Amino acid sequence: MLHEVDEALRELVTSRALNGSDVRLVFEAPTREWAARRNTPTINAYLYDVREDVKRRETGVARVYAEGGRVAAYRRPPRYYRLSYLVTAWTKQPEDEHRLLSAVLGCLLRHETLPETMLPTGGILATAGMPVPVTAALPPADPRSITELWSALGGELKPSLDVVVLAPFPVTPDLPAGPPVTELEVELHDGEPTVSEVRRRSLT
Repeated sequence: MLHEVDEALRELVTSRALNGSDVRLVFEAPTREWAARRNTPTINAYLYDVREDVKRRETGVARVYAEGGRVAAYRRPPRYYRLSYLVTAWTKQPEDEHRLLSAVLGCLLRHETLPETMLPTGGILATAGMPVPVTAALPPADPRSITELWSALGGELKPSLDVVVLAPFPVTPDLPAGPPVTELEVELHDGEPTVSEVRRRSLT
């Protein structure tokens, strides 16, 4: 699922923010060593945190129906995960970096969710058929986290966008349903009917 979000973000940013320019988009950690090797204008989207959004966790199951309306399985609701990206621009001039960040921010603000057409075909996200919300530059829960992140990376603090994608992750496999009850055998004891056995037979 993580790589699918990467691909969707790459497609969205390169096609609708960078507009086919020679600016690269990478997902590497922006360490001091990485910055020294860079020699072309670059947007870096570093995935620095993955955690479940427990407020969205649901209980229970949904029925999965087979042909004829028979319950074939039970499906548990998906778990939602917050994927946090540190998005930075790297060029020779600060003004150019600011222009790139503005272009990326404007692109993301126009899309409350990742476009369905940009989700990898046949992947988890496309198959789930659920929206994938994306936010940019919202106030972080802990303002110190970004500073501490830069310290951990060993780099110098740069202007950045905190981009968060809320991605559903299906809980698999489905729970199979037993064959339906089609007959009930009743025995009489002292004149009172009691259920002694339930015979289960498939309808097919």
